Amino acid sequence: MGDTVFGQIIRGERQADIVYQDDQCLVIRDIHPQAPVHLLVIPKKPIPKIAETTPDDQELLGHLLLTANRVARQEGLSDYRLVVNNGSQAGQSVFHLHIHVLGGRPFAWPPG
Repeated sequence: MGDTVFGQIIRGERQADIVYQDDQCLVIRDIHPQAPVHLLVIPKKPIPKIAETTPDDQELLGHLLLTANRVARQEGLSDYRLVVNNGSQAGQSVFHLHIHVLGGRPFAWPPG
């Protein structure tokens, strides 16, 4: 497991507010929320960023999206935004792939 804060959470070495977990991923509340609901869907497989996925990750990536939808609905969201940052210039600060689930307020476009 990569030595990132997410790797530490997955290994149980660091506390987090876990709202969902299964054998492939876990979902936590972001500690610096950008919306009333801000969750992070994190694969247990240590993939640094989306650009480093392979065709072998196709099933896992689908599972992450379905999980994002599940937890959004669990949080009472019907409208929400999913964000995957790829690289530091795109806003990625933890180099362990994760999907942001944001909701509970209106969002503008473009986002940046």
